[in-house]
Amino acid sequence: MYYAHTTNNPDKSDWQLLTDHLIQVAKLSSSFASDFNAEEFGYIAGIFHDIGKYSEKFQKRLEGSAIRVDHSTAGAVEVAKLYPKEQSLLLQYIIAGHHTGLLNYGSDHSGLCERLINPVIEDYSYYVKEIVAPKMCNPGIPIRRLNGHDGFSISFFIRMLFSCLVDADSLDTEAFMSPQMSAFRGKFDSTEVLSEVFSDFIEKITSSAADTTVNRLRKEILNQCLDKAVLSTGFFSLTVPTGGGKTLSSMAFALKHLSLNNLKRIFYVIPYTSIIEQNAKIFRDIFGEKNVLEHHSNFDPVREDNYDFQTKKDRFKVVSENWDIPITVTTNVQFFESLFGNKRSRCRKLHNLSRSVIILDEAQMLPTEYLKPSLQALSELVGNYGSTVVLCTATQPKIGDFIDKSLSVTEIMDSPQQLYEQFKRVQISHLGQLSDEDLVDHLSEHNQVLCIVNTRKHAQIIYDELSKSCKVYHLSAKMCPVHRRKVLDEIRENLSRGVDCRVISTQLIEAGVDVDFPVVYRAMTGIDSIAQAAGRCNREGKRSLGSVFLFSSIEKHGKPTSWQQKLGEIGEMVMKSHEDPLSLKAIEEYFSRLYFYEGDDGLDMKNILKSLEEQKRNLAFPFEDVSFKFRLIEEDTYDVIIPYDDEAVKVIENIRKIGFPGNFARKLQGYTINIYYQEFLELEESGAVETIGERYHILVRSGLYSEQTGLIRASEEDNFGGLLIA
Repeated sequence: MYYAHTTNNPDKSDWQLLTDHLIQVAKLSSSFASDFNAEEFGYIAGIFHDIGKYSEKFQKRLEGSAIRVDHSTAGAVEVAKLYPKEQSLLLQYIIAGHHTGLLNYGSDHSGLCERLINPVIEDYSYYVKEIVAPKMCNPGIPIRRLNGHDGFSISFFIRMLFSCLVDADSLDTEAFMSPQMSAFRGKFDSTEVLSEVFSDFIEKITSSAADTTVNRLRKEILNQCLDKAVLSTGFFSLTVPTGGGKTLSSMAFALKHLSLNNLKRIFYVIPYTSIIEQNAKIFRDIFGEKNVLEHHSNFDPVREDNYDFQTKKDRFKVVSENWDIPITVTTNVQFFESLFGNKRSRCRKLHNLSRSVIILDEAQMLPTEYLKPSLQALSELVGNYGSTVVLCTATQPKIGDFIDKSLSVTEIMDSPQQLYEQFKRVQISHLGQLSDEDLVDHLSEHNQVLCIVNTRKHAQIIYDELSKSCKVYHLSAKMCPVHRRKVLDEIRENLSRGVDCRVISTQLIEAGVDVDFPVVYRAMTGIDSIAQAAGRCNREGKRSLGSVFLFSSIEKHGKPTSWQQKLGEIGEMVMKSHEDPLSLKAIEEYFSRLYFYEGDDGLDMKNILKSLEEQKRNLAFPFEDVSFKFRLIEEDTYDVIIPYDDEAVKVIENIRKIGFPGNFARKLQGYTINIYYQEFLELEESGAVETIGERYHILVRSGLYSEQTGLIRASEEDNFGGLLIA
């Protein structure tokens, strides 16, 4: 008897038979791969992935022997004997890497080649007595080569098949080893139920909304989204001005489109964690918690330490592993780094992106340095995996040149330019260069004003200067989310009452924060960011026009980063040729200039596309290298937990007593600040942080956190004179 997995029972009567595991994984993998017409590949990968377990040494290992046995290479060797070269090589990547991850093809001395040319494997030949090798009736690779990138298309197909196999393997193993965890899967509502719930919600809010021009326009946007949802799957753009209600309208499109095209899931991909928390809450309130996964670095259930399988939070852990849930809200980082990852844990979820609606909120934030490979991956999902991608933004990036001609982008709005004019609520003026003294004088003249600058240091200095003469608020990522929400509530209250309200902020406030100022000042930057800043001015259209003033700081600490400076220079070029820099024509020119100046090298900074095409004829792909190169966040960052209030202090005390920080991940979310390595090193060397586990760092020196401006660098503590929290 040959077994795949064991129990604590020494008589083996309830151990999982290897044949059962192989057949069940093959069926599951085939089912997943059927979404993109690759069920034969999926089945073969499943049948052969663990035939190395037919060795006597592996069976002894199951019985308790400490010997190490390579059980993954055997299946890779065997498929080469049975199937055509091209098809067998695709399967070899998948089978050989189903535990360690997709390997580089390499050479005779490295990667997949070394595994196959010099295999160190035990005799597994008994498998032929229990397993019948499936025939490959349709050996062709069932995909179109898009945009002239044959290598990318084939490597992406391998990645999707790999996802099918490792998810199937994990699910079958889990069902046998951890049935209590397996029982949490699939506990969500159908598309029909979700659509009914959403319709009821929309009816309720529209019927109670005030009959204003803005609300009438929002209803028209919603109706146009519903009208276009009947179209077939493809690339779509949703160009809606800030304040137009695109979150709910895009969800309306997604649900109806999902139903009419027999799709499976909705993915809402957002660049900022702050917007994710906001939108995920909206969706949970509408659809119920069991139907919505919020997945990002501040809340990653897969990484947590301990779970009590009696509570609903375990559902978040299991669905985080493979995104098998109706609605997933995640970040650009999670989404795109998974698409280019090579590890089992990253890739496991990918097959569930097929036949789905993928909404990219704030699509102008697609990472410029990885734009071409990112769009190529999205093109694959649309062109070969039956998905729909919606680029949702007020400032639509010009991406038509980077996708296959057969995948042209359909605009959901009938007349985006007319919509822009109907929503136009601000007048933009350029003040030229300003010193800090000049800027403070300007801000002092307004009783309600928002000033957005490019750096945290500049925000701190302007705040300090302005606060000498009047009350002022500060907002930046140095403040934990609970603190920011408290300050924003105060700001909104003051704005609604018409009392003095001056705010100095970094660009953080442009990330979907709902505030409405009569006047906004913005340090010069790209047109897309200017549009976001303008979205905080006269947001509800209560005035005929709000005022947005652009300026360039002459101060050294007010200078933008090199990247921000480039965006600002392109923005100024566009402003010279357009009376209205926020018009759709101006935005199109802005992105055209940006992409032109970046060039091919700048839009694929790590040469990812080239690396996947170089040896495409030999199907020699550098999966490990690509995974290492594709990093949206280059610098190492650390999460620091701020004991901001009694609730935070209580959670931290529980962590110290119980020793399982992961249980408190969601509660800590609102008290966490992300900082760069150098800042963390200063805190650590000064004894200002306490580390629990490997990644939970708690600020223990209260003097380093200000009620006004948030976290202070340890090197600046002696110079700080603000009010400190307890």
